[in-house]
Amino acid sequence: MEEWQVYIILCSDDSLYTGITTDVERRFSEHASGAGAKYFRGRRPLRVVYSEKGHTRSSASRREYEIKKMSRNAKVQLTEENAAPV
Repeated sequence: MEEWQVYIILCSDDSLYTGITTDVERRFSEHASGAGAKYFRGRRPLRVVYSEKGHTRSSASRREYEIKKMSRNAKVQLTEENAAPV
């Protein structure tokens, strides 16, 4: 079974994008090349600021939803407390 990850990307407009994948580096490259989410059409992904390993697809989706519901301040605090290993 594949290990899924939840990740947060800092964007050029200072927004934070949250997603899930089995390979954060590959997914970041896809976003950077324009092959990723539509969210990046008006902004560039700058860097991965947070990642969380050890999920199934289902648990990663639930965690992504939890993070997306957080305030920006809570997301920033999460990224500062748990810097991405990427």
